[in-house]
This record gives sequence, C-alpha cells and structure tokens, in this order.
Amino acid sequence: MPFPTSNPGPLGRETPKHYGITSPISLAQAKEADLVLTHKLTEALKPYGVFEEELELQRRIHVLGKLNTLVKEWIRDISETKNLPASVIETVGGKIFTFGSYRLGVHTKGADIDALCVAPRHVERTDFFTSFLERLKEQEEVKDLRAVEEAFVPVIKLSFDNIEIDILFARLALQTIPENLDLRDDGLLKNLDIRCIRSLNGCRVTDEILHLVPNIENFRLTLRTIKLWAKRHNIYSNILGFLGGVSWAMLVARTCQLYPNAVASTLVHKFFLVFSKWEWPNPVLLKQPEDCNLNLPVWDPRVTPSDRYHLMPIITPAYPQQNSTYNVSASTRAVMVDEFKQGLAITDEILQNKAEWAKLFEAPNFFQKYKHYIVLLASAPTEKQHLEWVGLVESKIRILVGNLEKNEFITLAHVNPQSFPGPKEGNDKKEEVSTMWVIGIIFKKMEGSENLNVDLTIDIQSFTDTVYRQAISSKMFETDMKIQAMHVKRKRLHQLLPNLVMPKRRKHSTEGLRQVNDSNLDLSLDSDNSMSVPSPTATPAAAAPTLTPVKGGAPGLTAAGQPDIMASPMGPPASKRPGSPLQMERKRLKSDTEKMASADLSDVPLVPANPIPVVKNSIKLRLSR
Repeated sequence: MPFPTSNPGPLGRETPKHYGITSPISLAQAKEADLVLTHKLTEALKPYGVFEEELELQRRIHVLGKLNTLVKEWIRDISETKNLPASVIETVGGKIFTFGSYRLGVHTKGADIDALCVAPRHVERTDFFTSFLERLKEQEEVKDLRAVEEAFVPVIKLSFDNIEIDILFARLALQTIPENLDLRDDGLLKNLDIRCIRSLNGCRVTDEILHLVPNIENFRLTLRTIKLWAKRHNIYSNILGFLGGVSWAMLVARTCQLYPNAVASTLVHKFFLVFSKWEWPNPVLLKQPEDCNLNLPVWDPRVTPSDRYHLMPIITPAYPQQNSTYNVSASTRAVMVDEFKQGLAITDEILQNKAEWAKLFEAPNFFQKYKHYIVLLASAPTEKQHLEWVGLVESKIRILVGNLEKNEFITLAHVNPQSFPGPKEGNDKKEEVSTMWVIGIIFKKMEGSENLNVDLTIDIQSFTDTVYRQAISSKMFETDMKIQAMHVKRKRLHQLLPNLVMPKRRKHSTEGLRQVNDSNLDLSLDSDNSMSVPSPTATPAAAAPTLTPVKGGAPGLTAAGQPDIMASPMGPPASKRPGSPLQMERKRLKSDTEKMASADLSDVPLVPANPIPVVKNSIKLRLSR
C-alpha cells in the first residue's frame, strides 16, 4: 500500500460536490499527525493478510480477462446459431462485470470473486446454464464446477486457475452490449425478468457506493480496517443477524460523506463515533431514494408495514432500494452497538497516542464473555449431505435467536458467527459429520425469588421444526440428519471447543454439561486443535473432540437442595460448583450453587403420517438468584 498523502487523487480532497443526504459534519483537512497514524494503521493491517500481493492481483485480472473472452466467444456462437445478421454478430458484445469486495477494491488474500455475465436479449438464461456451462467444462483451468439454477439468485460456481468465482447472469433488453455500459442506468431494468434484476443488484449497489464517496482510497483503507475489526470481534455475518460486507461498506461510505476530507485514521474513529451514537432504527441512507416507476418493491416503512419493524435499516443506494440488514435482531443490534462503543474508546486512546492500532484488532474471548451458552449441533451421515444440511441450519439460526429473545427470562442471545467441527461420538460405529455453533445467553435479573425456572424447550423446538419442515418441503431431508441443542455453562465449554479456541484445563469434572441422546456424555480433551479465531498467523487444522460415555455420577441438586427437575432417565446428572458471573451481571446471581438441567434429546416423528426421526430438544433450567 502506498503511503497516504493529502493528494486528493482524481476525486479531490475538497470539492464543492455534495455527498449524501445531509451536509458534512466537518470539512477539516488532514493534519500531519493524521497521516502518520494512517501509515501506522496500514502497517498494523499487513500481518492480517488484508492486502493482496501485486502478483496475485495481476493473476486475478488475467483470469477475469480469460473469462470475459470466453463470454464474448460464447455469445457470438449463440448469435450465429440464432441466425442474427452478420453486422449484429460483429458488435454483439457481452461482458463480465465484478461486484462485492473485489469491485470495491477491499478483497483479501485468497478471497473469491463475485462476477456477473451480462448478455443481450437473444441470449436466454437456459443458454447460460447449458451451453455456457458446457464451455466452462471444456476449460482445463476450471475445477469444482457446479450450477445452482434454482437459487433465489441463480449462480454458477467454479474455481478458475485456483481462484473461486461465483457467476450470476443478467439478460438485458438490448440488441448488443457495449463495452462502456454503465449498469447504474435505471432504464436498463425496464422489461427485465425479476431474476435478472436481482442479479444486477450487486453490481449496481457496488458501483453506486463507489460514486457516492468523496475519496475512494480513503474509503478503501477505512473499509479494510472496519471489516477486519468486525471479523475479529465476531460481528461479521449477514446470515446470522449481524452485518455482511455490503452493509459495512455502506456504513463506512456514510462516514466518508460526513467527513469528506478526512484520512483513514480519522475516518475509523469517526465511524465508531457516528454509529455508537446513531439513533436506530433511523435508516442509514447514502442518497435520497428515487422512484423509477417500474413498480418494483422498495424499502419504505410508510407503505410497507413489515419495514417498520426493521431494527437497524441500512438502505442500498441503487433502485430498487432494499434494507440490507433485515436479519438484524434486538440481540445482534445490542451486541454491535456495544462493540461500536468499545471501538470508540479504543480509537480515542489511539488518537491520543495512548494505544497502538493492534489493540483495535485484539479478538475478545467470546467464550469467557457469558456465563451460560446454548450449543447447537447439526449432523448428517455423509459429507455431501452435511454441506447442504449445515447451510440450511445456519440460515435459520437467527430464528432461534429471535425465539430466545422473546423468552421472558432472557435479556440477550449472542450467536458466535464462527462455527466449529462438532464432537464425534467415540462409541458410535457410524462416522457422522457435524458442525457446532455457540450462543451466549444473558438471563434477566428476577427480584423476589430464590430460584428461577426457565424452560427453553418451546423456543428450541419451534426452531428445529422450522428447519425440518423446510428440509422436507425442499426434498433435502435425509434420514439421520439431526439438530441437537444443549445448555453448557462457561466453565465446561473447554470440553467441547477446540483447544486453540479454549485451552484445556488441568482439572475438570463431569459437571455442568449434559447432553442426552443415547447416553449421558462427557467430552475427552485429546484433540490438539481445530478451527481457530482468525489471527495474524496461520494455525494448523486438527481433529474435533471425541465424545465418550460417562460412567457413574451423582444426582444433581438445585440451589434449594432439591433433586434436579429434569434429571435424565438415561443417566444420572452431574454435580455442580458455582461458575464465574457474567460481565454484565456481576452484582447478581450470587448464590453458592447454581443448577443446570440436562438437554433431553429423544426421537419423535415430525409428521405422523410419514414418520421421520427427529431429535427433540428440551432444555429446562433452574437458576439461583
């Protein structure tokens, strides 16, 4: 990365052009100290692999050039088979556009490329998924080729010379595709198939963002910083209710509009300042929404009642405007706002030379943050089934978070976006493939009662029923696809998680964790490591923990000295000792003992007329005051 300077580049450092829907907060120019801090920021980012080497970048450009040539040749051949005039065939065109992080210029080492194939009106979508797919198969550089034609946004996925590429398709109502085509032109959307409009949306939004920021280089360095920070702090995941790449880009773009002459070090600080104090659910807009009279649904809470319930709306700048954060829940918003406030405090220290940029990227220990966790396990008999199953389960976890939020005894449910290989059952001859997610829970402080009985059974069962029904309706479901849930206290998490995430303890007992399926299970700590929280240095992969049966054990007692209300019929519950209090609950839950009940997992049919083995999850807890 070049040393940032006050040179404005092609867009200018200070310009009369008005960016955004409001006037800037400050037009202050960068000072020498700001430039020095920006240089330090660039150096701090390098160990995390956020900058790609020039050689690798050139290889991407070369691969995209090959793909672009392939598209042009294919469209010419299609045009000839459809007997178009020779004069049209000569200029028929066709083009590969990019979008997402690559188009924004903030892709990291090894990142995939989001691409869009734009074709003229005589090229059908069926041509793209047949003859173009066949042409790709003929290329020796192409590996792992697969078409997902029935997706919400149909896509061809492939690896081209070891670069992962997702290619969408859009057929425009044009006879030819000129080289200088600007996809931001709203007129291009007229008379288009809805799938083509969806496919075009990524490019249109990305291009609009780049045209709506005062200085692209400052925007890019700031966005690289914020994306790395969000990933390190486990709040980067659209599917799980946090923010995805385009949402982070729009927040950074809005910050750039408010401080058009600031460099990256200042913009990072202002980002945290603005959004730690933002009055949600007021929407973040990069430009005034425009109505193109194409009758496409747009985000507008005045017209669409469901839009009024969006908690953290960030609105895409291209027509049809959409809220990119409709998955955000009360819990995920609370977690993100808290992170914004902590980011502001850290960048305050950095700007005062009391801390280094490295502090901003220190990953908090999610597994020490809460006292109670729900561990979710999705398993399937084969690797292929597991990939499909995990994708479906992950896409619905936000429903479980929403269910838990609505529970009268729960204040917050925080899902960690990072998943882990699930533990293997040592006594099971069948090798199941499983994936595990961890959700941190904060329980409400209840006055006037010694013990608190919390039943999460309905919350979890509602979630699992939703997943199974969709799997069945989409004909994905296979026998032995399972979802299991268990309550685990913080002090027992080390038995489930890879050792690089949570170092093993020297002393441990069978307390605190009870999963019942065929038996009560303890977790051995023999495995060395597995998926780790992203860090500047690479770490080797390793095997998942192995499940082994527990032998013996004493009946558990509640805080009141009574037997466990949910002691498993398949094995004795474990005894307990008190754990450390939650960070946000240090002044409560002070009793000497605290009870945790088991997760009762038994097979029940989901659909009586067509019985399917489904794991029923029941979690009932008794918590002391």
